Amino acid sequence: MEIKTSSSNFIKSIVADDLKQGKVKEVVTRFPPEPNGYLHIGHAKSICLNFELADEFGGRTNLRFDDTNPLKEDTEYVEAIKHDVEWLGFEWDRLCFASDYFEEMYERALLLVRKGKAYVCDLDAEQIRETRGTLTEPGTNSPYRERSAAENEQLLREMREGRYADGEKVLRAKIDMAAPNINLRDPVLYRIAHTKHHRTGDAWCIYPMYDYAHPLGDAIEGVTHSICTLEFEDHRPLYDWIVRECEMEAEPHQYEFARLNLTNTVMSKRLLRQLVEEGVVDGWDDPRMPTISGFRRKGYTPEAIRSFSREIGVARAYSKVDERMLEHFIREDLKLSAARTMAVVRPLKVVITNYPEGEIEWLEAENNAENEAMGTRRIPFGREIYIERDDFMEDPPNKKYFRLYPGNEVRLKHAYFIVCQEVVKDASGEIVELRCTYDPETKSGSGFTGRKVKGTLHWVEASQALPAQFRLYEPLVNDEALSEDKTYMDCLNPQSLEVLEGFVEANMQGVEGGTKFQLFRHGYFNADPKLTRPEHPVFNRIVSLKSSYDPTK
Repeated sequence: MEIKTSSSNFIKSIVADDLKQGKVKEVVTRFPPEPNGYLHIGHAKSICLNFELADEFGGRTNLRFDDTNPLKEDTEYVEAIKHDVEWLGFEWDRLCFASDYFEEMYERALLLVRKGKAYVCDLDAEQIRETRGTLTEPGTNSPYRERSAAENEQLLREMREGRYADGEKVLRAKIDMAAPNINLRDPVLYRIAHTKHHRTGDAWCIYPMYDYAHPLGDAIEGVTHSICTLEFEDHRPLYDWIVRECEMEAEPHQYEFARLNLTNTVMSKRLLRQLVEEGVVDGWDDPRMPTISGFRRKGYTPEAIRSFSREIGVARAYSKVDERMLEHFIREDLKLSAARTMAVVRPLKVVITNYPEGEIEWLEAENNAENEAMGTRRIPFGREIYIERDDFMEDPPNKKYFRLYPGNEVRLKHAYFIVCQEVVKDASGEIVELRCTYDPETKSGSGFTGRKVKGTLHWVEASQALPAQFRLYEPLVNDEALSEDKTYMDCLNPQSLEVLEGFVEANMQGVEGGTKFQLFRHGYFNADPKLTRPEHPVFNRIVSLKSSYDPTK
C-alpha cells in the first residue's frame, strides 16, 4: 500500500502556464455534484481543489448541480451539499443548476439534428448495449441511424411534447460505431422520463444525459478548467466533440486527476446509499460514514479536512491513502484548541475509607497543558469516586503493571495518592467496588516529594458526576477482508460502534452539541449534535490520542 505524504498539484502548473501564455484571462472552475446523495471525503478533495485553485489565481468557482436525472435527485441533497461546501469554508461565485440550461441544451440538440450529427433511435437500452460492440470488436449501426434530419427533428419535438413512453425513443449522437473509444459509439444524449423534476416540475419529459449536459454546462458558464477524476478520461473525446459540434462560444478543457481512495473506507455513493436504505447506519450523517456530514457529526473540523486535502496532493497515479493520515490532521488541529476533561467510560466505584464522609474538596486542574491561555477549572473530590474498570487488576500479570491492584499505590490525576486495601465482589464474583485509603500529604501541587509512584489514573467524583454516553468507532469495513468473491457489504465490521454508559466531570452539564474535548487517556471526543441532551451528553470519539502513523515518512 502506497501512503502519500507530500503534496503535489500538476493541475496548478497547467493553470499557471495557461495564464502565462495568455490561453485564459481568468480562471473559472466549478464543483459539479449530482444531487442524488450526500458528499463524501473524496468530494471534499475535489471541493478544495476547485475552490482553492481559483482563489490562488484570483479566479471564480461555481457550485453547479448536474440535476439531469430526476428519478434519483432531491432537494434534500441540494441543501445538504450547499451546507457541506459552506462548512468547509468556501463561497461559490454562482449557484447554478444544469436544469437552468435545459432550454439551451435542447436547442443545441436540435442544432446537432439539423447538422446530421444526432438522430432519434427506437432501440431500447438492452438493444443499444448489445449493438455497441466490445473493446476489440466494432459496434453495429442502429437501423434508425440514417433517418433524415427533418424526420429526426420532428421526432425529437414529439419526444419533448410527451408523445412517447419512457424508453420508447432516445436521441443519440451520430459519431462512429467503429471508434476504438466505446464512448464515441453513438452515445445517448436524451432519454424520455415522465417524472417530476425537483426544480422544473412537469415542464420536461425528456432529460439530457450527464455526458451531454456536463460539457454544455461548463461551456455556458465559461469554465476554463473542467477538473474531474480519472474515470472520466475516456469521456474527454466525447466532451470535446459535444462542445465543438454544439458550436459553443467558450471552449472549456477537461483535466483528470486520481480520485481519493482511503483505506477501510467505502467511497461509492451507490454503496453509501445502500448502507442508509438497509439501515446498516442511522443515516447519511452516521459518524461511521465517510460523508462530510458524517465526519462533521463525528467531530472533524473543516480545517483538518482542508489540511489533509492539501497534503495528499493532486496526481494522476492511483494510490490509496492511509486513513491514519486523516486522523493525524484532526489531532494536530485539536491539540491546542480542545479543552481537557476527565471521563470514565467503564466505571468502577472506589470508596476512600479514610476520607471524611460528606465532605467535598475542590481541586484545580489545567484545561489544556499545551495551551496555558485556556486557563484552569475546579473539579470536586470526595470519599466516593469512579475510576476506569480497565485501570484495576486483582492479579496483575507482571511487575510492569503500574495501575491499581491490591496493595499498590497510584496517583489520582490532579488529586492524591491512593492504595487499594480491599476488593468487593457480588454473588457472581464480579468486582463491584474497591476500598482504598489516601495520603492527604500527597495532594497535587503541594510540592510533596516523599515518594514517587509510576501510575496515574483519571477519575470522576461520584456524587456530582454527570451520566454520559460514549460512542467508540472503528472502521465500518475492513479492506483486508475484501476478495474477489466478497463485496463491501460482506465485509462490514460488527464492532464498528461500541456504546458505553459512564460518567464525566460535573462541569459538562449543559454542554452544547458540537463541542470538542480531549478526554484524558481516551482521545478526542465531540458532543453529538443530534443526541446530546443537557442532562445526558452523548460523546462521539473523533480519534484516539496516539497513532503509529508518522507524517515525516
